[in-house]
Amino acid sequence: MKHVRMPALLTALSTAAAGCGGTPATIDRDAEVAAITTAIEGSIRWCFPDKSRERLHEHLAKDSSFFMFKPSSTGTIIGHDQFVRYAEEVFFDPRFTPVSSDIRDLRISLSRGGDAAWFSCFLDDRGIWDGQPVAWLNARWTGVLEERDGKWLLVQQHFSLPTDAEEAESAADSASGQT
Repeated sequence: MKHVRMPALLTALSTAAAGCGGTPATIDRDAEVAAITTAIEGSIRWCFPDKSRERLHEHLAKDSSFFMFKPSSTGTIIGHDQFVRYAEEVFFDPRFTPVSSDIRDLRISLSRGGDAAWFSCFLDDRGIWDGQPVAWLNARWTGVLEERDGKWLLVQQHFSLPTDAEEAESAADSASGQT
């Protein structure tokens, strides 16, 4: 039996590790940002021209890592299974009709390793619920994506609605005598 000295073994192991991903491959950042943009847009515009369950889930992590804050204090979704139940109750309810989704000021950052990204933007999302218009206007939308098996998936997203504009509008109405 041949004995290998510890320094020789460590050198061999470190050389093998460097050849197996120790140095990140060159990343085409423009191509990755384009793919990330497609995933972000697809995750909110899945319902045009028709509601499609396949398109809705195409860009979402389909496991317990998926997390979503909605604007309400009770609007936390943990895990893809919980999101599926929410989508069925809201998006696929026949009383809901999507109208438009407009994304503004989209900013995307890509990790150095190229397998994670985060974004922020403003979102105007309009629909009709039971014949009445509904909307998230100037919603702040942030999120995190991971590249899994060559596909960008949302693992976390957070929606919030600014309240200071509503407060200023309410104060202006009160000052002018309107309610």
